[in-house]
This record gives sequence, structure tokens and C-alpha cells, in this order.
Amino acid sequence: MKRTVLLVGVLAALSAGAYVLPGGSIMRRMVGGREELQLFTLKADGSLHFYGPGVKEAGAALGLPADRPELEADGSVLLKLPSRCRFEAKAVEGNTVASVSSGGRKRLEGTEIPALSEAIQQVCALLAMRADSAVEGREVLEAHLRSLGIEPRTTSLGRFDGEVVYVLGTPGEAKPQFWVYKEGFRPARLRYKDGKGTAWDVRFLDYTSPATGEMLPRTLEVWRGSERVMRFTALTGDTRAKLADTLF
Repeated sequence: MKRTVLLVGVLAALSAGAYVLPGGSIMRRMVGGREELQLFTLKADGSLHFYGPGVKEAGAALGLPADRPELEADGSVLLKLPSRCRFEAKAVEGNTVASVSSGGRKRLEGTEIPALSEAIQQVCALLAMRADSAVEGREVLEAHLRSLGIEPRTTSLGRFDGEVVYVLGTPGEAKPQFWVYKEGFRPARLRYKDGKGTAWDVRFLDYTSPATGEMLPRTLEVWRGSERVMRFTALTGDTRAKLADTLF
């Protein structure tokens, strides 16, 4: 009898440890957490680094030499909720270009840097949405994930950047997935393929920055295939920035 009770207790403990929230609950909590921040505008300035094939693309757009393993520029992320977002890349002795996402519509200023466009589209969809309720927000988020080929109702657990994450999407290294930090329900990673079949991986790293806090992660990375092509690090942030509508 004692051995049976012990076995039942062990099985119950294992089951509790392996429990994964349903995808709907994860998305609803993520959306609710963003709403609680009461974010209306944000301007984050920092540094941009381009790597691998991203160097050639950024160099052509910014008017900088691309004969180097890494290229650095100034960067700015501007958010004006709901769903108006802008990502700028600026060279001191070169050009300024921007990728804009406004209400789901893409707009460019200057020559496009593909990684910049992918980053701001996903930042806007995940961090700059606004809904009348958590349920409505969850529906909007779910529709966005499905448009990227992600099955958000299939969930599992994983690890990312040293933290436990919920993984929404079909299990598998090459499968489209959305990762959410288990602690705080903040976006962690988005893997998907675009309309041309190019594999993208947008990563949201470290929400403890004194500059932006939970509003925007300290670091945004964009990977294409198995290569990192861009990294943005926020150095300063202003949540009361007055951003003109013409920017979006």
C-alpha cells in the first residue's frame, strides 16, 4: 500500500511539472500583460549591427562600404499605439532609411534592409497591438500567427536565453513557432517563412533594460536561415515621446 501511494504521488508530481497551458490561455495572458503596461508611445535609440549577408544589404542602403565582416549604424524604434511602428537605420556619413508598419501595411523610406522590415513588422504585431478586451486581442494575435503558418493551439515547453518558454506551434526544429517566456508571458522568439520561402527568426532578448523595461526588450535579433543578420541594442528610451503621425 505504501509503495502504491508513493508511486501515485510521484506520478502526480511529474504530471504537474509537465503541465503546459493551452495556447489560448498563453496568448490571452500575453495580450493582457501588454495592456497593463499602458503604453501609448515609445522611442528607443540604440546601436545596430549587421552581420553576414546583412552587411551587404545594409551597406547598399546606407551608402557605406560593405567589405567588412560587420557593419554598425545608429538605430531607432518608434512605436505609436495602436499598430503604428517605425524602425530607422542611420549612418553618420551616409543615408537614413526606415521600414514602417502601420495598421499592418508596410512602407519604406529609402532602400529596404530586409532584416529591418522583418523586425518592425513582428515588433508591431506582438508589442504594439491594442484591443478592447483580452479575448479580442488573443483573436488578433492568433490570426497573425496563423498567417505565418504557426499552429498556436499546439503547445510545449522549451528553453531560450536561459529561461523556460512556452512554444506555440508544431514541434520540430524547422517548424514555424512562437515562443513566449513562461515568466511574465512576454514574446521571446518568432520563427516563420515569408511568401518567398525564406526562413526568418526574430528574437526578443532581455526585458530588464532600465531604458525600456518591459515596453521593449533590450535586444532584438534577426536571423535568416541559420545566420544572424541584424542585432539592435536599445540604449535610451522615452515613453512620453511626441511622435508625429507623418512618421507612420
